[in-house]
Amino acid sequence: MEKKKIRLTKQFGFESAHALYNYDGKCCKLHGHSYKLFVTVIGYPDEDENSPKYGMVMDFGLLKEIVNEEIINKYDHSVMLNERTKAKIDTSDVLFSNVVKFKNQPTCENMLIMFAEKIKSRLPEGVDLLNLKLYETSDSFAEWNMND
Repeated sequence: MEKKKIRLTKQFGFESAHALYNYDGKCCKLHGHSYKLFVTVIGYPDEDENSPKYGMVMDFGLLKEIVNEEIINKYDHSVMLNERTKAKIDTSDVLFSNVVKFKNQPTCENMLIMFAEKIKSRLPEGVDLLNLKLYETSDSFAEWNMND
């Protein structure tokens, strides 16, 4: 039988606020989103019958661990701002204790580029990051794909 690649997808969610520096619309004001992140990896199922991962591309638990450590734990309940934002924020105040400064705008597009690099660097050998989708609202999302 011919080996076939299989795709695995896991969904994650996090709550975060952001504002877009020098933006010409409503998003220049601090506001929040309930983000939904879909992570899709691709690879061949393990064919070693003696392996504890026999039949798996990768363990969903490992994918969850990677994404939680690299993304969710850092960005959940954070305030994401462009480092050029001039607002005076006292990060010693618990209210602003999780402010994440971006070198660029904290948009879905830029977040996906950054998330892809973080996730790719942690995947097991033979498993590739294929696709990321980040929903900012229930009907608006950005997508990163390894083939683009």
